Amino acid sequence: MRMTLQDWALLFLLSVLWGGSFFFVAVAVEELPPLTIVALRTGIAALTLIVILRLRGEAWPFAKGAVSAFFIMGFLNNLAPFSLLFWAQTLIPSGLASILNATTPIFSIIVAHFLLPDERMVANKAIGILFGFLGVVVLLGGDLLNGASIASLGMLACLGAALAYGFAGVYGRRFKAMDLTATQVAFGQLVATTLMMVPIISVIDRPWTLPMPGLAVTASVLMLAIVSTALAYVIFFRILASAGAVNVALVTLLVPVSAILLGTLILGEDLAGRHYAGMGLIGVGLLAIDGRIGDRLRGTRTPGPTR
Repeated sequence: MRMTLQDWALLFLLSVLWGGSFFFVAVAVEELPPLTIVALRTGIAALTLIVILRLRGEAWPFAKGAVSAFFIMGFLNNLAPFSLLFWAQTLIPSGLASILNATTPIFSIIVAHFLLPDERMVANKAIGILFGFLGVVVLLGGDLLNGASIASLGMLACLGAALAYGFAGVYGRRFKAMDLTATQVAFGQLVATTLMMVPIISVIDRPWTLPMPGLAVTASVLMLAIVSTALAYVIFFRILASAGAVNVALVTLLVPVSAILLGTLILGEDLAGRHYAGMGLIGVGLLAIDGRIGDRLRGTRTPGPTR
């Protein structure tokens, strides 16, 4: 599918919203535990999507058979990756976390190759995975060879989050057969995640015993939930419907840019040269996976539906 000017504008907006999530988390973890932030993010986002569902006149998505799928998807797509990423941002800069999160399509391809018969590995995907792996090696540097440091544990947590997203992408394909809209699926998994998080934070964080967060942290949590989660979901599925999965995946290349700019200009974070080099290698890998640049160099065009 060809992307319209509106699609490109929405894609850049989505990259800012998702890049901003790393910034908002970096502010929030200064005063709140990571697991509590996860619960607040998903809970407030779910409440926001209730309004969107009502405005669109869409029904509640909790039909028989969908509930268990929502809980599994909520764990893979929200609970596990959010918890890992938020904890990682207590150890590493938000820009670095966003770079490592950009490996998600690479993990998605690996998982799909083993679990989906129609998503087997092809040459451009293998090349992309190779470059992505090299990028991760550059990012980790010699830390793992010299012994796992606190920072390297944070980076490994980000990679674990990307792997969880990879499994979520594969598992999420089953919702197509459930006759649910994208907003209904987003709402269902957010509700399920929140229900799972409540007993977890009640035992581990006991948030009612925590001091009231400051205005900056409160604003960051609200922006994280409403703007970088609820609104971002709506925009993501809008692009997905109009431009297709391949085009919307390009946002992965743009998210680290906004995350790094926000972290550097506002939070004063500083990334090493190897972090930018690793981002470049991961970017080359994602472009190879996309395949369109290779097609242009060969004078061919990636086949797809026209509109």
